[in-house]
Amino acid sequence: MSSQWPKWVRDDQSVVSCTEKVKVMTENFDEIKQIAQDALEDGLLMEVSEQQMREALHQLVDSLMNPYKR
Repeated sequence: MSSQWPKWVRDDQSVVSCTEKVKVMTENFDEIKQIAQDALEDGLLMEVSEQQMREALHQLVDSLMNPYKR
């Protein structure tokens, strides 16, 4: 299912080029995409508004916390 994900960069805009790190990010985002797709489809099958489902998914992402913030 591998999608074309962005080139990952650090806060200083240098590219994260470690193959293993990029592989983990790709796997994580492929998995997130599939779970979000499944949730969207389930909501639509339950007759939830597509717009509301998309807004809820956006809100979910916006609510994520950075535990490493200094």
